[in-house]
Amino acid sequence: MTVTLKTEGDVSIIHMDDGKVNVFSPEMIQNFEKIMDQIPTNKGSVLITGRPGMFSAGFDLKVMMSSPENAAAMVKSGFLMLKRVFSFPRPVVAACSGHAIALGAFLLCSSDYRVGCEGDFKVGANELRNNMIVPTPILEIAKFKLTKSHKQRALLNAEMYSIKDSIEPGYIDEVASPESFYDVALAKAKDLATLAHPQYDQTKKLDQEDVLPKISKGIEQITSPVG
Repeated sequence: MTVTLKTEGDVSIIHMDDGKVNVFSPEMIQNFEKIMDQIPTNKGSVLITGRPGMFSAGFDLKVMMSSPENAAAMVKSGFLMLKRVFSFPRPVVAACSGHAIALGAFLLCSSDYRVGCEGDFKVGANELRNNMIVPTPILEIAKFKLTKSHKQRALLNAEMYSIKDSIEPGYIDEVASPESFYDVALAKAKDLATLAHPQYDQTKKLDQEDVLPKISKGIEQITSPVG
């Protein structure tokens, strides 16, 4: 199992679980996109969650190291996936079930509301500690969500935050206990599912009209791996 879909009322629930650390391999990305194809864009909301202790550890580094061509293809598809979540016509809630590293952290930034699971977990973008750059598409998504006072620390300094400290920089909106965090996230998703359509989509497009062209252009320009 990698990515599965179930529904509860008007909430479409995406569950990521590769049995390990939820890396975004080409297969994981493809499965995620297929799931997204099944979700209504004119009603309801989306809830994304991971496996206990791990939301996502980012891209599959084995694929990243296999060849420049494989790396570039995976990175491009992963960024297209994030753009799709970021600009989705209905509200997207993330139930951060544990560590959210690199692309996992940027998936949080792509979501509209983020509930973190209390625990000894880390959230952050570690690209610059792994000989990689933070390229335009995810840089723009992160800048859109992260607070101004933490952009330097979070992106250029590659600072890793504990779950409880992830609210101030803007990775997480609230933290709840392991017993309740999923229920808190689901309740938020159910509430946001009641927002008007197409008014929500129209307002979201207005809010993102300056940043989406930059994200799209950055994705189009990917011809080699990050870093």
